[in-house]
Amino acid sequence: MSTGVIFYFISFILLGVSFIKDKKKTEKALAKAYKSFMNLIPALLPMVLFVGLLLTFVTPELIGKVLGRDAGIFGVLIGLFIGAVSFIPSFVAFPLGGTLIENGAGYSQVAAFLSSSMAVGVASIAVEMKYFNKKMTILRNGMALIGSLIFAAVIGWVM
Repeated sequence: MSTGVIFYFISFILLGVSFIKDKKKTEKALAKAYKSFMNLIPALLPMVLFVGLLLTFVTPELIGKVLGRDAGIFGVLIGLFIGAVSFIPSFVAFPLGGTLIENGAGYSQVAAFLSSSMAVGVASIAVEMKYFNKKMTILRNGMALIGSLIFAAVIGWVM
């Protein structure tokens, strides 16, 4: 059983416990959650469309060619950039990383791509700036980019 299924199961159990304990508070909390989600949709929709279009044009085969073992630091930088502008959920990213490795991509290049795709959020900057401020968003993304570069270097050194 996957971790996601376990978390959903636990969440529904706890929601049931909350509903049994205090029906009115639970209904009020669900209404607030729904309202928050509906307010978030205008910011999420462009991001989802951007990611969908990006994944349509940037195929695993193309990424594998650009991120080949012989690409060196240039491939790592390309991996950082492609990862930073794409927003890929982990359940898609890790199998994609395996596919890239199988198709000849280098470990450091794939590490740069995967870590920046999950840590750096160019696609989600509008959402971040809405809930955090501009300075914090830029700082977080900059530190995530540096961390992804360090991670890729360590992977390249170890592998």
